[in-house]
Amino acid sequence: MEKVTEYFGSMVFDDRIMKATLSEKVYKSLKRTIDRGTPLDISVANAVAAAMKDWAIDLGATHYTHWFQPMTGVTAEKHDSFISPAPDGRVIMEFSGKELVKGEPDASSFPSGGLRATFEARGYTAWDPTSYAFVKDGTLYIPTAFCSYTGEALDKKVPLLRSMEAINKQALRILKLFGNTKVKSVKTSVGPEQEYFLVDRDMWKQRKDLIMTGRTLFGAMPPKGQEMDDHYFGSIKPRVAEYMADLDRELWKLGILAKTKHNEVAPAQHELAPIYDTTNIAADHNQLTMEVMQKVALRHNLVCLLHEKPFAGVNGSGKHNNWSISTDQGENLLSPGETPAENAQFLLFLAAVIKAVDDYQDLLRLSVATAGNDHRLGANEAPPAVISIFLGDELTAVLDAIEKDKPYGGTAKEKMKLGVDVLPQFSKDSTDRNRTSPFAFTGNKFEFRMLGSSNSISCANIHLNAAVAEVLRQFADKLEKSKDFNKALHDLIRKTIKEHKRIIFNGNGYDDAWIAEAEKRGLMNLKTTADAMPHICDKKNVDMLTSHGIFTEAEIFSRRDIMLENYIKTVNIEAVTMIDMARKEIIPAVAKFAADTANAVAVKKSVSKAACKYETKLVADLSELIDDMDSAAAALEKAVAKFRTIDVIVKASEFIRDTVLPAMDRLRSAADKAETITAETYWPFPAYDKLLFGV
Repeated sequence: MEKVTEYFGSMVFDDRIMKATLSEKVYKSLKRTIDRGTPLDISVANAVAAAMKDWAIDLGATHYTHWFQPMTGVTAEKHDSFISPAPDGRVIMEFSGKELVKGEPDASSFPSGGLRATFEARGYTAWDPTSYAFVKDGTLYIPTAFCSYTGEALDKKVPLLRSMEAINKQALRILKLFGNTKVKSVKTSVGPEQEYFLVDRDMWKQRKDLIMTGRTLFGAMPPKGQEMDDHYFGSIKPRVAEYMADLDRELWKLGILAKTKHNEVAPAQHELAPIYDTTNIAADHNQLTMEVMQKVALRHNLVCLLHEKPFAGVNGSGKHNNWSISTDQGENLLSPGETPAENAQFLLFLAAVIKAVDDYQDLLRLSVATAGNDHRLGANEAPPAVISIFLGDELTAVLDAIEKDKPYGGTAKEKMKLGVDVLPQFSKDSTDRNRTSPFAFTGNKFEFRMLGSSNSISCANIHLNAAVAEVLRQFADKLEKSKDFNKALHDLIRKTIKEHKRIIFNGNGYDDAWIAEAEKRGLMNLKTTADAMPHICDKKNVDMLTSHGIFTEAEIFSRRDIMLENYIKTVNIEAVTMIDMARKEIIPAVAKFAADTANAVAVKKSVSKAACKYETKLVADLSELIDDMDSAAAALEKAVAKFRTIDVIVKASEFIRDTVLPAMDRLRSAADKAETITAETYWPFPAYDKLLFGV
């Protein structure tokens, strides 16, 4: 059996392959571009393209594609073959540096938020040499950025790279003040944990809602859900284990560091977690991971559901974004060390993150805002929609001592005593974990827990990087002007803690008392996408994002419109699907059951004059629910028709929030009640018990 170490990264044009296939001169030049951002010479691009083509062809590739991430939320690709005509009628395999560096896909049909007119078709893809190319399904995939003919970013990679450069620039200024001149670059890194559901494909095919929307729009709870907590970290079923093993192998071939796999809280829910990587590479890998997860599932006659809330009544799926900052010398700038109270550099970076999260809590919230994620946030299964930071007792005590200008005594690491001599003793961590916190410090990184399972991690990290970069710039501006650095540093950290401690909360985020307390503190509670997304256009946010060159003003407004348009289109599709299922499947099925039951009553009464109390009441209840469903479907049809007359996108999103979604809830409520009293043989599609426990 082939060893993992032998095939890991076998489909990736990584550093090992580059060293082996490029000349020393070309390799060093390319590495300078990757590590330091120096311009790429066309002669280097030609040499890399030739080596990349030969390597890919040896792996069976016949085509290449510029792989990019438009604002659709998924990836895009256009495949071109390597073939070129030869004079004798045959073909030769060619691939030039120009073709590697630049592509020209049609940009007219991708979301642009008004940046481009639909008749203006030209767009460009530009090779991102910091993210390795790879071979998949007979094609060489080249990670690229995507922009319009006039230079606007039409994707999520360009702003992400800009945000990484912004935080690099400002962090270097801070490190220089501490006398650290050896560091040449600072990069953020991310490890995104990915939750997902697996359902049987044959059952999936019978559910129009799963096919059209990725979630169940109807469904009564089965007798058992997740209340026994027996699925979480439980024994993995053979069929799922086979899928996970197959998935690991495919991801490892692509150089993706899939590390952890386990059952999650809800039945049929699971998680995959990778080792952290540089943020833009982690973003590329996560997009690729989601695609591979879905493709591999089909081999096992399964469907991988990445929707944030595929089943009502059980936990939905998130994506925890473990974020940190490190130097090219290997120093983690968020590592507190053994004595965090004495680690001034760490405390300054910690203070910067605290201030950034407080100042730009609206940007962080809207960075994870989607129609799907709205079902999770605040639902006692995921963090509330209110942003706060969890630091744990020790760091909170350190900051409290600094604010009060008192010495911090500290505490020795406590040994964990389990009361059994044979078991080893080990030191407790300085903080517990708080799974209800949106933004939790977990030792040497922050875990941003609000992302939805289908989200691109780029959006959250763009705004997180940008916010921290802005605060680091403010800090550097002050400290660079100070005559007494140590005093200025102490005063700055103390002032920051005092002014922004409202964002720190170590308690239970699921408690209603916290939401009331957060309001008293002046924290924002942006419950839905319609509430959150318009804030990207607030002046303070526009000023900050444009000042660092992360977005132009036009790009910011376009993103508001793109994300709100995605929100309203998603809910509109769900609403129309509900109407279709209710009218064509559910109401006819319930009516058939009611009619058959009524006929049975008539027969029994004609034979024995029986009272038939149960059947008579059942028919009456079913008839009432049929009327309720019909009425609710009509109301939803009316709401959808009204929504389609609203031209202003912000107003349309508010109508979706206030009118369409409540109308959908009413229709679902009536249908789910009908399901509980309709004979199983009449129900038109697989119910929750089959879907959740059928794998």
